[in-house]
Amino acid sequence: MARDADNREQFRPDGHDTEHFLLTTVVGSYPKPTWLNRVRDLVDDPDAKFDDEDLSEAHDDAARVITREHERAGLDTVVDGEMRREEMVEYFAHRIPGYEFNGPVKVWGHNYFNKPSVVSEVEYDEPWLVDEFEFTSDVAEKPVKVPITGPYTLARWSFNEAYDDEAALAYDLADLVNEEVEQLVDAGARYVQIDEPALATTPDDHAIVGESLERIVDGIPDEVRICLHVCYGDYSRIYPEINDFPIDEFDVELCNDGYEQIEVFREPDFEPDLALGVVDVHDAEVESVEEIKANIQEGLKVVPPERLTVSPDCGVKLLPREVAYQKMENLVAAAREVEAELDAGEIDVVAPEPGP
Repeated sequence: MARDADNREQFRPDGHDTEHFLLTTVVGSYPKPTWLNRVRDLVDDPDAKFDDEDLSEAHDDAARVITREHERAGLDTVVDGEMRREEMVEYFAHRIPGYEFNGPVKVWGHNYFNKPSVVSEVEYDEPWLVDEFEFTSDVAEKPVKVPITGPYTLARWSFNEAYDDEAALAYDLADLVNEEVEQLVDAGARYVQIDEPALATTPDDHAIVGESLERIVDGIPDEVRICLHVCYGDYSRIYPEINDFPIDEFDVELCNDGYEQIEVFREPDFEPDLALGVVDVHDAEVESVEEIKANIQEGLKVVPPERLTVSPDCGVKLLPREVAYQKMENLVAAAREVEAELDAGEIDVVAPEPGP
């Protein structure tokens, strides 16, 4: 069942002047500065005299810029935009003993994915994200959320040459994620997001994801907020089963289909907090503040304001950077206006009353 989500209030900014508080955040990825993409090319050029140390400095600079950009947009919790990550499975596979790479695989059109293979039992070696978290925390004045690719997606989107089945691989990977979350918590992290997009394509495997989450949260203190992000797909195939997941918050992508699936979450009652996508990450048209306010009210059909987080539908890395920024800025403005209107009693909340 959902964890005790009394850990949300820690993200209310000091001096927040409305009684109601809608937590604003991003899912994770953000457009990279153009110069960072150029820098990656230079590392591969033997004549460029540009080495890994230079690349590391460039990553730091980009992470610093994007973290500040999130804060300038007014977000309550920030991410560095995943400036050090190119692909959500590959990044972690490089850090897990047991994985190896044998060349890119064509995935669609003319795009290739450097799909890794699991060739032996996976192990935890060095921390994966602690340096990234500590750097971002030093830069940020707002709390930092940490996105981690979930064990089911790490298993599902890899070649499995070592385990009897994907479930066994996912459970071992979940134990590694648990070790990583423990390291992050020791470093001060209080908001961790587990990304499981593979569940949207294979919803019948929800029990594997549920067991993996049980392993991930084992021993993790209640004050650490655990979010599960599953983007796109038919949510009716994993609801109400997600009510049994040990999470504080479930983050969904509903804006891009006009909230046609919002009713899925109204019966039976939604148990974790809801993180609702309120801007479309596949459309470069910037939603107005009024449009986003209407989208936020879709979430109030499912949960009351004290259980609603607002975010983009998914990572925004495929949008032009200025468009991504404007969407974030309007998202925050809309949330603040909705809070004021809730305080004034101008918005009717139709979410079910919490049980005894």
